[in-house]
Amino acid sequence: MDWRHDAACRDEDPELFFPIGNFGPALIQIEEAKAVCNSCPVSAACLRWALDSGQDGGVWGGTSEDERRRIRKRESARRPVFS
Repeated sequence: MDWRHDAACRDEDPELFFPIGNFGPALIQIEEAKAVCNSCPVSAACLRWALDSGQDGGVWGGTSEDERRRIRKRESARRPVFS
């Protein structure tokens, strides 16, 4: 089953999850989007999908663009390097 069918955001305006910028009013919008994610039963699956598919923009799985960049950086640092 596709996790998106159970997503708390499915009935929200998609623009809520794609603020323009990371300061001022956008910070409020990011927090509002994260509040929806915090009540979502599939936020972990959403975050994993966003990380695996390289979603750079928007709020996914309760994380901002900057937060996902940090997660990706940590995950790539933990991967073993094979030559």
